[in-house]
Amino acid sequence: MSSEGNIRVPYYPGCTLKTKAQGFERSAMECSEALGFVLDELKDWNCCGASFPLTKDNLMGLAGPTNVLIEAEKHCQEHNVAPSVVTLCSFCYNTLKRTSHAFKEDPSKRTTLNAFLERDYQGTIKVEHYLEYLRDTYGFDKLAEQVKVDMSSIRVAPYYGCLLLKPGKEIGLDDPEEPTILHDFLDAIGVTVVDFPAQVDCCGSYLVMREPEKAMNLSSGILDEAGEYGAQALVTACPLCQSNLDKCQRSKTSTKDGLPVLYFTQLLAMALGLSTENHQFEDHQIDPRPVITACGIGCSEKSE
Repeated sequence: MSSEGNIRVPYYPGCTLKTKAQGFERSAMECSEALGFVLDELKDWNCCGASFPLTKDNLMGLAGPTNVLIEAEKHCQEHNVAPSVVTLCSFCYNTLKRTSHAFKEDPSKRTTLNAFLERDYQGTIKVEHYLEYLRDTYGFDKLAEQVKVDMSSIRVAPYYGCLLLKPGKEIGLDDPEEPTILHDFLDAIGVTVVDFPAQVDCCGSYLVMREPEKAMNLSSGILDEAGEYGAQALVTACPLCQSNLDKCQRSKTSTKDGLPVLYFTQLLAMALGLSTENHQFEDHQIDPRPVITACGIGCSEKSE
């Protein structure tokens, strides 16, 4: 599909979407073009730092995300578009959004970082998640009108995790304890939404590196509960959540055969009738294609 004439949205990919989560990025880019906008990648970007500094006085921990915001500001000025940047990864979103919030709360931090980096960030960039862009700019009602495939036969549990929502004051995307944005997204694309209590519980995050057993227990509990509530798949916006949940499955109950864990953009691609052959389903620990096809939904096989 040609992207000529489409709205161009400044986009920061982050590291994981160029490595382990390429299917997340590919599906998002293909969906955006089908919907009439293009994710316009920043020309020069670096790692966001992967997490917001845990100590308030650790300004050097903000150097990485500040550089990203500077590049986004530069990009928007060069292309004469509104000062904003969209990202997909919950970790990147959390880090960039909290950095932006820190500068608004205490402008002296921005002054200090500018002096250290020898750059001049003006503090204009609005950090948005792709889901946020779909909800607030594109519109879920309009999104529903673009759906071409009946998705109602598959029961999907929305899993938010921690970083998409918390801390609530700094992120401000949704209610951190009773969120609806993923629910509303799934409603818009027509799947049967399965609400379950563990949707905002932690999957274990980086504990998978230091205490893998604890991460497995946390992730398995989330999967078991989703299965008990009747879900056939989980959907998330976080690469680390997807990895932990996908790989740490060892249920003895309703999910004994494994519960596929999808990115929300992969489900969106199916709903829009797009090919999914480059979305890395074959790399998932629990291949989602058997469940998807059993529900009568088309899913492209990867060509050998």
